Amino acid sequence: MEPDLFTAAAEERQEKEPSSSPLAVRMRPRTLDEVVGQQHLLKPGSPLRRLVGEASGPAGPSSVILWGPPGTGKTTLAYVVSKATNARFVELSAITAGVKEVRSVIDGARRASGGYGKDTVLFLDEIHRFSKAQQDSLLPAVENRWVTLIAATTENPYFSVISPLLSRSLLLTLEPLTDDDIKDLVQRALTDERGLKGAVTLPEETESHLLRIAGGDARRALTALEAAAGAALDKGETEIGLTTLEETVDRAAVKYDRDGDQHYDVASALIKSIRGSDVDAALHYLARMIEAGEDPRFIARRLMISASEDIGLADPNALPIAVAAAQAVAMIGFPEAALTLSHATIALALAPKSNAATTAIGAALEDVRKGLAGPVPAHLRDSHYKGATKLGHGQGYVYPHDLPEGIAAQQYAPDALKDREYYEPTRHGAEARYADAVEWTRKNLGRKRS
Repeated sequence: MEPDLFTAAAEERQEKEPSSSPLAVRMRPRTLDEVVGQQHLLKPGSPLRRLVGEASGPAGPSSVILWGPPGTGKTTLAYVVSKATNARFVELSAITAGVKEVRSVIDGARRASGGYGKDTVLFLDEIHRFSKAQQDSLLPAVENRWVTLIAATTENPYFSVISPLLSRSLLLTLEPLTDDDIKDLVQRALTDERGLKGAVTLPEETESHLLRIAGGDARRALTALEAAAGAALDKGETEIGLTTLEETVDRAAVKYDRDGDQHYDVASALIKSIRGSDVDAALHYLARMIEAGEDPRFIARRLMISASEDIGLADPNALPIAVAAAQAVAMIGFPEAALTLSHATIALALAPKSNAATTAIGAALEDVRKGLAGPVPAHLRDSHYKGATKLGHGQGYVYPHDLPEGIAAQQYAPDALKDREYYEPTRHGAEARYADAVEWTRKNLGRKRS
């Protein structure tokens, strides 16, 4: 909203009494150079750099839409612009504002431009909550550059923002913050004068758990840190112990090192539980991996391997389910990805099991590695190039589609392997019909049992 006496008084109090504001607010960067992460948006000449007046020339700054998950810095970037720009800065939230408030800002912007030559930056948070009509009210101001719009959204703007507004703005995608980004921010908050001023320390074990809790959300990390620091100081302690952090955020630390033995042990237990058809144990290990902040793509890859290694043709739908889960996980990320991973884990754990595909390729590879190969039979060789006929390539080949039953009793494997049988199907689930099929085809190929 337009600044008023009360807002000014509140901001003055925050400057004089920093502790009156949450730690996440106090630690907001004051310049773009202090911003953690999002370096792809902060290169020289970028739209955000232009907004804070770091570029000059005939081309003015463009309106931007900031799209990203919570805690990645959308509001922070707008705050930095508000502090750095020479323009009027007005903030609205689509949760509480409507067309009336938007028009009031636009009218004020036009007066400031005409009367004082002052530009206006409008920060609109949660723009996806605006209806089509409310978003329409922004169009003249954005198109005529009466205001420079910075709109923030956690929803896909291609579905939540009207096309005319998208076409008049630059869409900037914010990436989830990495653990290293959050760690840098936490360390800064521990020592900075605006933060905790060195009043407490954070042991490595507690810090690791804090990063898991944060899940890439800077605001969540700083909120948890402030609460835990307060609890530690109330106890007369200057170190935030793991127990204190757990008590404060009511979330137990999972003993899980993503780069150590626990990473592989828990992943192994997940796959072996699926193989053993214990759906409850599988879900337990899945939950441990999720809670520990494991990369959901790693979990999805393990499920895809399990679908072929342990289920195979006993349930032909297992692999498509696992692949679909991996694709969904890559698109949505946590926390919603937990639902998709649960879906796939349950389906795989309860599917009939067969390792026939695994043992088949293993046996075939073993023979190849032993040197059991030999030349391709002449009638199977490529006969399409000039001179192939003179070499006898393709001669005697029987085209299966020319036969009533679509199968030709001819030799396909090299001589050294003509009677080898690698695939030994089970009769579990859907693989029973493959067992019948392989028995029939081998008989009609005239194969002898090895």
